[in-house]
Amino acid sequence: MSIDRLTRVNQLLKQEIAETLFRVVNDPGSDIGAVTVTRVETSSNLRSARVYVSIRGEPARQEVLLRHLRGHRKEIQQSVSRHVVLKYTPQLTFEIDHSLEDGDHVLNVIARLEKEHPEQFEDPDTTQGDEHG
Repeated sequence: MSIDRLTRVNQLLKQEIAETLFRVVNDPGSDIGAVTVTRVETSSNLRSARVYVSIRGEPARQEVLLRHLRGHRKEIQQSVSRHVVLKYTPQLTFEIDHSLEDGDHVLNVIARLEKEHPEQFEDPDTTQGDEHG
């Protein structure tokens, strides 16, 4: 399968899975609004797909919501198979994606450094005392 086609399949599955979560996972106590499907990686033979999700909250809460997702895997997979026409419907596995958390952490560190050392973050083009002005 071409890389372009696989990329389109991954995007289509990502969109469909994200929409399906709200229809299928409606257990009491499961705040599915805290879950974001960040990416899907489908195998080249379309037999399996890893679904990466970012879940807001503490690690214990993340694990609870991840268990809910895994518990509803078959229902999610069936819904996807009804809405996405593929030769094979891939078997889904859900994994937590920490990249959004990592990005937030980096941005927080940069913000803290800017507060502590503002002189190191000044834009040289906007500083006073410019030779050309």
